[in-house]
Amino acid sequence: MSSTDNHTLRPRRSAQQWQALIEKWQASATSAKQFCSEQAIGYASFCQWRKRLSAPDKNTRQDGNMASGFIDLAALSSGASPGWEIVLSLGNGVELKLSQR
Repeated sequence: MSSTDNHTLRPRRSAQQWQALIEKWQASATSAKQFCSEQAIGYASFCQWRKRLSAPDKNTRQDGNMASGFIDLAALSSGASPGWEIVLSLGNGVELKLSQR
């Protein structure tokens, strides 16, 4: 028995399909949770896509996928400063610091 036997596999939807579902929900008189139940949609996925499509940010491409967040570190070395420093704030006061001097 595989681990997927107990779970219903849901189809992968494009950003356009999620947008159509969100518009269908907005036109309905039901709550988001009830709509998801009636449409056999994962409520958490629905909420995530509703948030993503309502206020797209600079990291979201038109197809709904996240854009690459890579930084060309070689380009940083051509500046006036002799090195570079990157600080990633991971939350809860945890920081990851990368630098080249």
